[in-house]
Amino acid sequence: MTTFPKYIPQSDPPRPPWETLPTMYDLPSDNPEEPGLPDDFHFLQPILLYLTFQPINWNPELVYCAADLNLYYDLEHPLWYKRPDWFGVVGVQKLYKGQDLRLSYVTWQEPANPFVVVELLSPGTEDEDLGNSQKAENKPPSKWEVYEKILRIPYYIVFSRYTNELRAFQLVGGHYEPINLTQGRILMPELGLSLGTWQGVFRGIEKLWLRWFTLAGELILEPGEEVVAATERAIIAEQEAEQAKRKAEQLAERLRQLGVNPDELV
Repeated sequence: MTTFPKYIPQSDPPRPPWETLPTMYDLPSDNPEEPGLPDDFHFLQPILLYLTFQPINWNPELVYCAADLNLYYDLEHPLWYKRPDWFGVVGVQKLYKGQDLRLSYVTWQEPANPFVVVELLSPGTEDEDLGNSQKAENKPPSKWEVYEKILRIPYYIVFSRYTNELRAFQLVGGHYEPINLTQGRILMPELGLSLGTWQGVFRGIEKLWLRWFTLAGELILEPGEEVVAATERAIIAEQEAEQAKRKAEQLAERLRQLGVNPDELV
């Protein structure tokens, strides 16, 4: 007959739970059946991409982007979808048919496929994101295959917050080829934009973020930064006006010392 202890021995005093219970690294947000569910970074990073995605070569009314939205891609399998961490489209209205917020992005009902997709690497999705996983029989194709072969998305970007590695691929001749970064950025002349990393504060958190720049490397400001920049410009303009006023007063006083009335000068 097997006997069991009446209680589990504990230290005296007992160790605190933050030392003995699993941490957030042991209990990630990923659902085993659907890896890659959003964590804090997967929530905040796409917001910064959304706020700074402002292609200068396109009418703002024909620019659309989304995060963690179902992307349907196959007419023969209409229930198959991928859910990019972020994607941007040009030539498409912000509202579906100009009327309603989208519940999903159904490619056969839209005028254009995504132009750029960004995936934020997670341990559970890295192989699929980088095209290293094999397609299972009778299963949907991988993200890489969908983006490269089916939707033929021109730019595919992957970024790891764990290694701060930014990798980019461009569709060339029907397949993805790695892109060499230019001063740490991915140039997209069709949009008049570039994409790169930026060490700074967003929503009160300082870290290395992925965000949009001009082709020349100037930051595309998000609304909060625009307010700060406008305030700084106003302060500088006020300081310059005050400095000019002081110089004028000093010049007038100098003229008076020389016996010249500055008010009489034409």
